[in-house]
Amino acid sequence: KIDVDPYIIKVLQKQLLFQKKVKIRLRKTYYDKDYIFTNIKENPGYPFYIKKIENRMTRILKLADLPVELTPHSLRHTHTSLLAQAGVNLDLIMERLGHEDERTTRKIYLHVTKDMKKEASIKFQKLMEDL
Repeated sequence: KIDVDPYIIKVLQKQLLFQKKVKIRLRKTYYDKDYIFTNIKENPGYPFYIKKIENRMTRILKLADLPVELTPHSLRHTHTSLLAQAGVNLDLIMERLGHEDERTTRKIYLHVTKDMKKEASIKFQKLMEDL
């Protein structure tokens, strides 16, 4: 089980509700690709420029006394690893990441977590015991 701060969930739910209202209000010009954090005034629906997000994230990390080495892309890697750990099918992970080539997902994003390695060892040990 993944332990997520309920406050973070509440903030994301609030953001999703806000985005839904914006989509409805700007439906004719809104670029809807299910981004969570998007421009509203300029190019509605398109994601923010990555540098703007990185700058804000760095500022928030400093305020929270967290490692400033974290980036939006590192969150993408973590998200993918957690999906893999949860047993989500590779095709679904690829779709979520927007990948068409399985090798890209496997090679770059699908980090094997410690828990997955431990689970594989336990399964192998059980298999050997059952022989």
